Amino acid sequence: MSEQSGSRERPPDTFAVARAAEGDPTALAVLHRRHAAVARGLALRVLRDRGLAEDAVQEAFVDLWKTAARFDPARSSVRSWICLLTHRRAVDLARREARRRLADGHAGELDAGSYSAEDAVMLRLEQRSVRAALEQLNDRHRELLELAYYGGLTQSQLAERFGLPLGTVKSRMFEALRRLAAALGPAMPALD
Repeated sequence: MSEQSGSRERPPDTFAVARAAEGDPTALAVLHRRHAAVARGLALRVLRDRGLAEDAVQEAFVDLWKTAARFDPARSSVRSWICLLTHRRAVDLARREARRRLADGHAGELDAGSYSAEDAVMLRLEQRSVRAALEQLNDRHRELLELAYYGGLTQSQLAERFGLPLGTVKSRMFEALRRLAAALGPAMPALD
């Protein structure tokens, strides 16, 4: 079945990914044209900075180019896969930026060019709410979340650090996020 775009027929996204896997730059351009806006919106929600969001999208499409041969249409749609790649890159950039700001001694400062006054106030309130909710968690859950989100450690690194199986770390992280979401209450979005 083909997708329609106006009066022109265009190949399905999975065909474009297959062509990208074969090294066809035109296919990558087609995918970028179709999905970059959605990816950019996702990255902007994570990073709250247009420049960093653009970087995340660019890195996601580079990842797509490098890993297109491994895409499995039975597991997800192309759009979902691109969003997953973008989200991973956005989180990586957010962690890198947080580590840089921490190393520079500016962890608590906001970039005035990236936020409106209202955004800055809301961000500070959210930060306080998250800190208060973290204090309600037991030490084990709080430490996992802090090392993952503030320390930038992956679940594999956490498993190695604590000498635990990766599956145990994943289940503890899931439980910690569930408890954090409950502590934050209904005013905050659910943590997935």
